[in-house]
Amino acid sequence: MEHQAYLVGAGGMLGAVLRYLVGEYVDVEAFPLGTLTVNVVGSFVLGLVTFLGAGEDVLLFVGTGVCGSFTTFSSFSFDTVRLWETGARGKSIGYATVNLIGALVAIGLAWLVTGLPS
Repeated sequence: MEHQAYLVGAGGMLGAVLRYLVGEYVDVEAFPLGTLTVNVVGSFVLGLVTFLGAGEDVLLFVGTGVCGSFTTFSSFSFDTVRLWETGARGKSIGYATVNLIGALVAIGLAWLVTGLPS
């Protein structure tokens, strides 16, 4: 069990640094593109390792660790409310919709990439 905590911690460290870098290079002031990007990419990566049948250690490192700290529901929620409160209600609704649909499409794409039968 101890090695599992290290896997999650190491993955979390990597995911957090990647999350920061994506935010630095992708975010724009008027729209939280960084959060949208990490949520869609993280959904794809988690779907990919899951559909490929990764073992428990890989799922702990990549899924719980990397993807858990790379993706961000709290920032997504905050950004959605912030857009709404600043009067950008259309952007707020669009942002929430694109996050959800983007994540679902990313998981579907991961499923297609792995070539798993339906």
